[in-house]
Amino acid sequence: MSILGAGVLDAAFGTRARPQSPQTGGKPLRGIFAIAQTPFTDSNQLDLDVLTREVDFVDRGGVHGFVWPQLASEYSTLSKSERLAGAEAVLAKGKRLRPAIVIGVQGPDARTAIEYARHAEQHGADAIISLPPAPPDSDEEMLAYYTAVGKATELPLIVQTTRNMSVALLVRMFKEIPTVRCVKDEAGGSPLGRIGQLREQTSDQLKVFTGNHSRTLIDEMQRGSSGSMPSAAFADLYASAWDLWHAGWQKEAVDLFEKAVLFIPEMEAYGIAGSKYLFCLRGVFKNYAVRVKDSAAPLDASAKKSLRDLATFVNPYFKCCAVASELSEGAFHD
Repeated sequence: MSILGAGVLDAAFGTRARPQSPQTGGKPLRGIFAIAQTPFTDSNQLDLDVLTREVDFVDRGGVHGFVWPQLASEYSTLSKSERLAGAEAVLAKGKRLRPAIVIGVQGPDARTAIEYARHAEQHGADAIISLPPAPPDSDEEMLAYYTAVGKATELPLIVQTTRNMSVALLVRMFKEIPTVRCVKDEAGGSPLGRIGQLREQTSDQLKVFTGNHSRTLIDEMQRGSSGSMPSAAFADLYASAWDLWHAGWQKEAVDLFEKAVLFIPEMEAYGIAGSKYLFCLRGVFKNYAVRVKDSAAPLDASAKKSLRDLATFVNPYFKCCAVASELSEGAFHD
């Protein structure tokens, strides 16, 4: 069955000029864009109060953008009503703050993604991002999906790559879809060899973001990347490193980046629950409940001690929300 659905192309296609710069509303699509975790209540409901508190946290930490909901946000476990309510809450909060707000619109087919995209545009998003539908039958079908989503709104579209999406396909998307302005490139495991190719083949017009816990951020900045999308729980460390680097303070940027890198093995070991527990330590989340059942190690007493000890060591470098001596009840503390 086609991932597009009947009538989607006719409804979405239209002739539009390519935007002149990858930004809307005065918020540049450049820098560190935090992939937000999704907070749940003790009764497993979406916690909108804590979700908007996370937007505050990102703003106070000097992070340049906020992205929700994506893979690390457990988007596949959210109902349609939760995604719409969460997007509205995030966008209402973000209008008054510095970070650009990017809404994830991926769905099982283009029709669903278009609905999320138009909702995001209606409520003031700065951009949208989409994973490809899984599994696409071919490059042509993937191109058709992104074409439909990209032409459904005027918002800049960020293509998030997976699996084996090629440079040639991304360049073709950029040339054929007017709103494609950026790519979050995670295809093939490492983006480093592709940053230069994408920049060269689009005359540096397709802006390249990376993911993968931003583990090679320094190398990426040297190659001219436009940003990266790490976990939100310690994104302020990456943002400070980014700002220092681009202000000409490379040595200081590397020193701060080293503090962020310390968290990567822990986040890989303990998964989304580990990121949420770090948010608990920093006074943002009330619990570390997850819906996704992954292969992460259990967050037992030893794991919590390891995360607390590491957070305490890095504490002086956080820009906000210092680690308290005891788990807070979810109130900000400095």
